[in-house]
Parts: sequence; C-alpha cells; structure tokens
Amino acid sequence: MPTLYREIAEDLGARILQGEFAAGTSLPSENRMAETYGVARGTVRRALALLRARGDLTSRQGSSWVVAAARQGQEFDELRSFAQWARSRGMTPGGQVVSLQTAPARVAERRRLHLDEGDEVLRVVRLRTLDGRRVMLERTTYATWMIPIIQSLSPREASVVQVLFDRFGIVTGQADNTLDATAATSEDAQLLGVRRSSPLLRLRRESSDAGGRPIEYGEDRYVPGTVAFQVHTRLTAAAMRRMGG
Repeated sequence: MPTLYREIAEDLGARILQGEFAAGTSLPSENRMAETYGVARGTVRRALALLRARGDLTSRQGSSWVVAAARQGQEFDELRSFAQWARSRGMTPGGQVVSLQTAPARVAERRRLHLDEGDEVLRVVRLRTLDGRRVMLERTTYATWMIPIIQSLSPREASVVQVLFDRFGIVTGQADNTLDATAATSEDAQLLGVRRSSPLLRLRRESSDAGGRPIEYGEDRYVPGTVAFQVHTRLTAAAMRRMGG
C-alpha cells in the first residue's frame, strides 16, 4: 500500500502533466499544499523531494519549488510538431539524426506511402531532447518525393515540420495518430539512457500534405514521465441513445 507522501507525489505529478502547473513556475507554498491535502508540512516536503529526485521539480532558496521544463502534456486533438509544442511550453527542443538510410520500399511501406515496387524510401532515426534532456526517439520513413528534401536539412534541425513549411511550402494537411505502450529495445535503451525492456510511450503516426499525398509515417518513443497526451471527451444524448439500443 503506498505511503501518504507517495500518493501526494503521484497526484502532484499528474497535475504537472495535465498542465495545471506550467514549466518554470512555482508551486503553491508548502503550507498551502499541506492545507490542500490535509497533511503535515513534513509529508508534503517528502512528496516534493521525491518529485525533485524524479526530475519533475527543482528547489529554490526559501522553500520555493519550481516545475521542471521536461514534463508537460499536450492536447491530443490539436497535436502539433514536437518542436512547436515544446516552444509553446517555454522549452527548448533539440534534435540529432542518429541514422539516415535510403533503401527500396518494403511491402508495408509501399502500402502506407502509396508507392510502387522498386520505389525508394528514406528511413531516419532522430533523437529528440527538451532543454538538453533526452526524452524521445523518432523513427520516420519518408516517401520517395521527400528524400532530397529531407537529405538537404541539417542533422541537428530542431523543427523539421517548420523548415518544410518555411523553405518548401509543405504543410501537413492531415495526420492519423495511435498511442500505445511498448518495451524499449536495445537501441532504444542505449540512445534514451533507459533499461532494456523499460516501458515507453509510443505514438505511431501517418501524415499527408494538403492534397492527400503521403509525406511520412513512423513512430515516436517517449521516456516515461516526460510528456502526456490529453483527450477531452463528452457523452451526448445521441450517444446515450445508441448505447441504450
């Protein structure tokens, strides 16, 4: 059974992920939080110390606790690029290409990207950071028409999406995204600094331009506790009638 300070730490961590406390801002005072949770100040302090050890908080002189930058949430129905989202939260995004390979498209790649047999694709593995902290591994397969464009970009480009728009006028018109969990592979573990088989949050994505032409598909693997995707739902009367039927 979790101890009281751990319960408080988990609740505060969830509130940070949901954006209630923004990156770089101070939490309420320890006395205020003690009143909110109905516990002694010492219990709150232990919870805050646990969150600091996890990298969620930093402490300042005078009992001020500040939300660290690299643990925030975003709305799933308004999914933006990694860099756009990071900057909107006051964080500095980073990127580094780990590998870049041109090869004939596989069967699944031809289907997803509407390619013919013999067409080539570009497979890119990119490590993403927030304020210098490794948080995500991005594996992307680009359609044939995108190969020279992606190859022309800097391997340390922080926002590929923004550069595609600014330099080439390419806009993502639509995207399909699927969230699930997966275990870290040996490569994941080495690049992200986690243990092999550790759970990772996986976002699988497919995107097309405004005309419906496939741009890329791939997946992003996030270190636990660095980002959360928020989904707001509501139950309508029409839905209730369908459920009742």
